[in-house]
Amino acid sequence: MGNSVRTAQFLIESRLADAARGNGQALFDLGMAYSTGHGDLAVDYVAAHKWFNLAALAGIEEAQYLRAEVSEEMTAREIAEAQRQARAWVAATSRAAA
Repeated sequence: MGNSVRTAQFLIESRLADAARGNGQALFDLGMAYSTGHGDLAVDYVAAHKWFNLAALAGIEEAQYLRAEVSEEMTAREIAEAQRQARAWVAATSRAAA
């Protein structure tokens, strides 16, 4: 495994842990990573939309604009999937916090 792959994995894993605790900046960072293909991470617009959506819900205003920008590259089905994944994340992290 190359160094950049380990670095990208570490970024994602650390940001996921922070995101699960409701850290809006971590949610935003995940959206950025997936929208740009950070390191060896593949560009994934569905994942990017999901994270930007969650970051917007957490009050990160810039995430609203980037979510709209990413959605221009997506089909209606992909957007619906991203929204489903965002709802599932909210439900899962709400249960974990309870």
